[in-house]
Amino acid sequence: MAVKIWNELKSLVSLRSLRARIFIIILVVGIVPGVLLRYGILDNYEERAVENRISTVQNQLMIVGNHLISNNYFNSAKTEAGVINAELEMISNLYEGRVMIINSGLKVVKDTYGISEGKTIISEEVIKCLRGESMSHYDRDHGYIEMTTPIVDTGNVDSPVVGVMLTSISNEAIVSTMDILNRKAVILENLILIGIVAFAILMSDMLTRPFNKVTNAINDVKAGYTDESISVPDYVETVHIVDAFNQMLKRMKAQDDSRQEFVANVSHELKTPMTSIKVLADSLLAQEDAPAELYREFMEDIVSEIDRENQIITDLLALVKMDKKVQEMNIVSLNINDLTELILKRLRPIARKKDVEVVFESMRPVVAEVDEVKLTLIMTNLVENAIKYNKEHGWVKVVLDADHQFFTFTVSDSGLGIPEESLAHIYERFYRVDKSHSREIGGTGLGLAITKNAVLMHRGSITVTSVEGEGSSFTVKIPLTYISGNNNQTA
Repeated sequence: MAVKIWNELKSLVSLRSLRARIFIIILVVGIVPGVLLRYGILDNYEERAVENRISTVQNQLMIVGNHLISNNYFNSAKTEAGVINAELEMISNLYEGRVMIINSGLKVVKDTYGISEGKTIISEEVIKCLRGESMSHYDRDHGYIEMTTPIVDTGNVDSPVVGVMLTSISNEAIVSTMDILNRKAVILENLILIGIVAFAILMSDMLTRPFNKVTNAINDVKAGYTDESISVPDYVETVHIVDAFNQMLKRMKAQDDSRQEFVANVSHELKTPMTSIKVLADSLLAQEDAPAELYREFMEDIVSEIDRENQIITDLLALVKMDKKVQEMNIVSLNINDLTELILKRLRPIARKKDVEVVFESMRPVVAEVDEVKLTLIMTNLVENAIKYNKEHGWVKVVLDADHQFFTFTVSDSGLGIPEESLAHIYERFYRVDKSHSREIGGTGLGLAITKNAVLMHRGSITVTSVEGEGSSFTVKIPLTYISGNNNQTA
């Protein structure tokens, strides 16, 4: 259990983990809006609270200003201005601030702090207010609100500004309220954070669970517990991953089956000549006075079986080299017409023994970048098969053609043909269409497999059409310009 928890924590810590990324995304999406909302609400509250406080104080100061005008405050004796001064002291105490009355000569008539009375104050805000422009300023850093209020007769539109009330009030009440709101918001945020973390863990686990299913299913296949196709239809992405894996699994099974069949076929093909050689040798040993003619006949059969064994081994080595791609492509620019003529010249004596006519038809001169040895192998195998599996007095037709990208080499015959059900298997190793006559005709059953591999190494293709009893036609299509897998040509 402890190991599982540790693995869960490691998966969440690693940013390469999909689960960790989902967790972080949900966490950020859940927390950031809440934090921004908290600061937005507090800022909005502060702005509105300052506006309300300024508006409230300004209203009260306007009332006091009317009293100043009606009581002729600037010209009356101090004893007669007692009521006004009491109002100013009350406002100063109520808002924990300071009120100064300044006349039109910029002289401080009244200061609730009793510090600046009788002094002259020169301030841009005061001068503007004397011109009828009141102002207010909120200093958050120093914790006060400052405002100017013109002293004017509100009942007379044309009345001049006779003085200014310069007021500074504390914002402590606003700050205290904001602190309370902030603490409550932080508590609420922490509770929401706990909920979001739990939700993020739950959702990240739930959203990545299908991928864990895929991983577990693949691990089961790897461990050998099952070789069946897996299915995880939760997401489109998991379906695509599983489909790709199932295709790979299917291909691996096919390759494994092919490998087992190949081993079985190799064992059988290699054992058959050895068995024949042993039978022939045992027969000679069993006859003490066997005539020389019999010895010669048996030895010829033994040599033939050895040659057959050697041919099988040679073909197997060629096929293995092509499978592993250890053979380098020795690419040269070659006249394909001349090469075809040379190959047909070598094979015509074999054709004459079966009274098979070999015809070559060249549509145009063809020069291509090819591996001469492998192309010779391709052409030789196809033409030789067409001769071997032909009827007496039959024909083999070779056609060479090209366009601006590829050249084609087509070998048609009037032979036995290939059954339709066998066409998909003719390139398999050791596959023979007619097993009963394979010994008579000869060959190892590897020719077409080697041919196809050589064609693929040229980045070409091979196709076949056939009608049983009428003949077959193989077409090889190879690029005129060779392009290797790493874009390097080997000269």
